Amino acid sequence: MSDRIEVKNIDGVADVRLVRTDKMNALDEKMFSALVSTTEELANDNSVRCVVLSGEGRAFCAGLDMGNFGKMAEGSGGGSPTARAPLAERTHGVANRPQQAVWGWHALPVPVIAAVHGVALGGGFQLSLGADIRIVHPATKMSIMEIKWGLVPDMAGTAIMRNLCRDDILRELTYTGRIFSGADALNYGFATEVSEKPYERAMELAKTIASKNPDAIRANKQIFNNLPDLNAAESLLQESVLQDKIIGSKNQIEAVMAELQKRAPVFDDG
Repeated sequence: MSDRIEVKNIDGVADVRLVRTDKMNALDEKMFSALVSTTEELANDNSVRCVVLSGEGRAFCAGLDMGNFGKMAEGSGGGSPTARAPLAERTHGVANRPQQAVWGWHALPVPVIAAVHGVALGGGFQLSLGADIRIVHPATKMSIMEIKWGLVPDMAGTAIMRNLCRDDILRELTYTGRIFSGADALNYGFATEVSEKPYERAMELAKTIASKNPDAIRANKQIFNNLPDLNAAESLLQESVLQDKIIGSKNQIEAVMAELQKRAPVFDDG
């Protein structure tokens, strides 16, 4: 819990909410720190089986706090929390600190569902991309907005966007910074589905995922996260290695017995 993010564990679903409502959940130093620390805590919590990431108030996330742009205009830096150090320095594995605020959700061992409403602009849009699944209100305003400030998207978004959106559309949106709707996002590949009640729909889906064998869910996420970097032989081997670990395990047997006995499974979070 912090003055930027609140987390509740509801039957294995981590309900993560950005709560900087007076600033439409804009990304300042404290928000970056909260995003990174929250992913670190969730990654080490075996009781978490799925995550729902949402924003309180009028917006999911309005992007980088305007105060940072003011510092840039004054020539004092501030484009990101690590602006005074080279962004090329890797501080969190493959990522730097601002990138980890997004990549940390992608790298979590459990599925993440983003419930997006209001606005998701610039860094806020990239934050939504860290999720496995995005449920978006059709009227949400979204943008790869960095070009408005003379910048490139640099919060891990490019590594994810390339697998979601057609290349020419991605280039046009990045070159222009054009605002598009949640309905457009569905057509472009950025939204999994649109909903008039994205948070409620995200929680419904998260509860379904949390009711499945957590070992298989975590293995599935590992498979999909690794796929872009594997050739056919490596991807085939990966699924076999992970399946060998699951077959006959306590939770896999419980999944079978619960199905046969037509009851809710009781899994061990280990």
